[in-house]
This record gives sequence, structure tokens and C-alpha cells, in this order.
Amino acid sequence: MTTGPRRSRFRAFGLRTRLLLAFLLVAGVSAGTTAALTYREARNAVLQTAQDTAVTSFRDQVQQTGFGLPLQGGEDLEFVLRDIARKGKPHPWVVFAEYGSVRASSGENPVSTVITPELRRAARANPHGSFERVVKDGVPYLTIAMPMVFKASPDSLLPSGLVLYAVMRMTDEQLNVDALLMAARDGALPGLAVALIPGLIAARSVLRPVRELRQAAQSMGSGRLDTRIPVRGSDELADLARTFNESAGQLEQSVRELREAEARARRFASDVSHELRTPLAGMLAVTEVLDEDADHLDADTARAVRLVSAETGKLAVLVEDLMEISRFDARAAELNADEVDVAEAIRKTLHNRHWSDDRVRTELPDGIRARLDPRRFDLVIANLVGNALRHGSAPVTVSLRAETRSASPPVLITEVRDSGPGIRPESLPHIFDRFYKADAARTRSAGSGLGLAITLENVKLHNGTIRAGNLPGGGAVFTVEIPRHAEEAGG
Repeated sequence: MTTGPRRSRFRAFGLRTRLLLAFLLVAGVSAGTTAALTYREARNAVLQTAQDTAVTSFRDQVQQTGFGLPLQGGEDLEFVLRDIARKGKPHPWVVFAEYGSVRASSGENPVSTVITPELRRAARANPHGSFERVVKDGVPYLTIAMPMVFKASPDSLLPSGLVLYAVMRMTDEQLNVDALLMAARDGALPGLAVALIPGLIAARSVLRPVRELRQAAQSMGSGRLDTRIPVRGSDELADLARTFNESAGQLEQSVRELREAEARARRFASDVSHELRTPLAGMLAVTEVLDEDADHLDADTARAVRLVSAETGKLAVLVEDLMEISRFDARAAELNADEVDVAEAIRKTLHNRHWSDDRVRTELPDGIRARLDPRRFDLVIANLVGNALRHGSAPVTVSLRAETRSASPPVLITEVRDSGPGIRPESLPHIFDRFYKADAARTRSAGSGLGLAITLENVKLHNGTIRAGNLPGGGAVFTVEIPRHAEEAGG
């Protein structure tokens, strides 16, 4: 027996996928954080080393160079600047000088546009010099400003007005930093790929008990209550498996006790019914004789005789209904189908019960044939019509029609409608329950309280359905749908 298409073990957003994504997310965050911190420290170290070397070297060169003031621009000044530029570390510099209106450079490409106004202001404010890293047209530079000062006194320095600027390309350092970035990236990606393997192993170790739990639950749902899960280890999943096994054991014990109690109740009802049939048969024979002589008895005795006779008849009906219900409960009821004219079968049922046309009306088109169990179909119609006459109001209408539906076998639809007040809404869900009384005050009705329950079981045996409802204008309606070939529909 299949319950549908087999479920895929891998789902787009299943637990396995979520575990892997969470594992990779943690691994990715850890690898990314480690790579970012490593890259930052290495980058700062590379740039700091080059920066410190350049600033120290330029400060030393400036301090070792003497300038006579006032300065005059010319080749002598440019010669000094070129001499300083040649000694630049860790890379060659371009040196630029500013003194009042005098401007001079070391003779290389002009770089004055790289020197920012902020660096010029810092140079005037700080006699010990300043530096700044800038990027111009995609090229990184280190710019250093070093003012020339002289000692006005042993404790004070005064600017001379001359400011030297050194501009150094940091292309090599940038290449080293880019290489560090690529190394961090290339190291993180394989790390994520490697982390996928323990992620798969961890997901498998977590999902295996969950999968076993799902399979065990499905097995128990199909009726195998002795299903258990192997317990491995002592972690939370092992506790879950152990709890499941304990619950399954308790459920199995409870179901076994319920089944045994139900079986005892069925045997009891069946045994009682069988034991009552013989004395009831004798009692019915006696009551028939008493009924015949009741007219020759005094009034009180005749009334008592008729009461005993009526109650004995009710008891006989109840015993027969209990035996029928017990056969359904024991799954011993069988369907003996035969080809019948359905309209003629309904007319025969009404005629045998002496239900005249003024009490029961029919809408039975001829020519509708179906494979039914005649005896059980007779009980269905008799119970529904009898229930309508007892609890509804005449006239009762019995209608018949056949329907052919797409993707389903042809069905036979029988409706029994009465002219009474209908069924109360709170009673509709329980109308087919055993011994249910729609009117609590009607505790001694003529029926056994099992008629509609037996009707439901007979309809189910035909692989059909029955439903109860109310008509818009008042009155109850019972609709029975049975496949026209009940044996084939039942498979």
C-alpha cells in the first residue's frame, strides 16, 4: 500500500540544508573575520614600516642640510633638493620646497598637486613635521612636510618659513597589500570548501536519528505499535529516542488493553443477544396467543397483556439489532450483491411494511439497475423511512436517481425526505451514533436507537456514503450514495 510519491531525502530548505548553511555561515564568518584581522594587521605593518622609514629618513636629511636664508630660487636650491631626493628611503622621493613666493622641486615630475591644504596647515602648526597618505589618480602616495626651524633659545624653536615636502610613491606597498588581500581571500575559500565536509558529517549524525524517528512514527501510524528506535550514545538525541520508545511502549500497552476491552464488550453483546434469542422466541409465541385472547379478558388484564406483548416485540428488535451491530464490529458482515431493479426493490420494501401511498410517496424512475445486496438495501430503506415516520411527519418522499460523474464510477442516489420540523443543528453530528436520542425526552421511542447506526454500516459495506440534513422549507432529508457496482468500487 502506497501513501503517495516517495519523499526526497534532500529538500531545498530541509533540516539538512539549514544545518549545512548554518555550519558554513559560522565557518565563513570565522574565516572572514580571521582573514580580515590578519589582512588589517599585515597591511598596517607594511604601510607603517614604509611610512616610518620614509619619515625618519626625510627628517634626518632635512636636519643635515643647511640652508642660508634668505633663499633665492635657482639651480643651487634645485641641486640640494635633488641630492635629498636621491637619498630617499625606502623609495626615491620627489622633494618640493616652499619659501614665501619661492617654489622649487627636485627637477622631476611636478607633484605639488598631491600636497593637500591640510598638510600645508599642519606643517605650519607643527614644527616637528607631519605626513599624510593620499591617493591621486589611483596611485597611492606618502606626503611628508618638514618645516625648517632655528633655535631662538635653548628651549624654543621658531620656523624659518622654509617648508620641504617629500612625495613618495607607495606602489610597491600597495602591490604587497593587494597580494595579502588575495592571499586572505584565496585562503578563506578553500577553508569553506574544507568546512563543508565536517558540516556534512555533522548534519548526517544529527539527521539520522531524526530520520529514524520519522520512519518509526510512520510505522506506528500504519498500525505497527511494536516499532522501536535504536538508542545510541547519551546525548539529547539519544534521550529523544529513549523517550519515544517509552511512549511507544505505553501506547502499545494502552491500545492492547483497549482492544481487549472492546473485544470483551463485543463478545458480551453477542453472547447476550444469542442467549436472549431462544427465550424471546418463546415469549413472542406466548404473547401472540395472549394477544388473540386479549379481547376476552377484562380491561386491566387486556391492557397489561398488550403492553407485555409490545415491549417483548421491542426487545426482540433490540436483540436483532445488537446481533447485527456485533457482526459489523467483528467484521463478519458480508456483501452478497446481486443485479436488482432498484425502483422495484424500494417498492417491495414499502409494500412489505404496509406503508401506503398517503403516508409514503415515491419518485422512482424505472429502468435503473445496480448490483446491491438486496437484504441490506432493504434494511437501509426501511430504517430511513421508518425513522422519518416516527420522528418526522408524513408524507415521506422516497426519490431515486442515477448520476455519472467524471473520474468516478456511476452512483445511485436515494433520498428520503419527511415533512416534519427537521433535525436540530446540535444533533446533526451525532445522528448516526449508537443509541443517540435526538430528543432527550423521547427515551421510550419505538426504535431501538441502533437503526441509523446499522444503516450507516450497511451503506459503508456497499462502499457508499450517507448524510443527513434539513430542507430549506423544513423537514429532514437523508441522502444515500452507493456505487451502481458496489463490488467493483470496493476493489
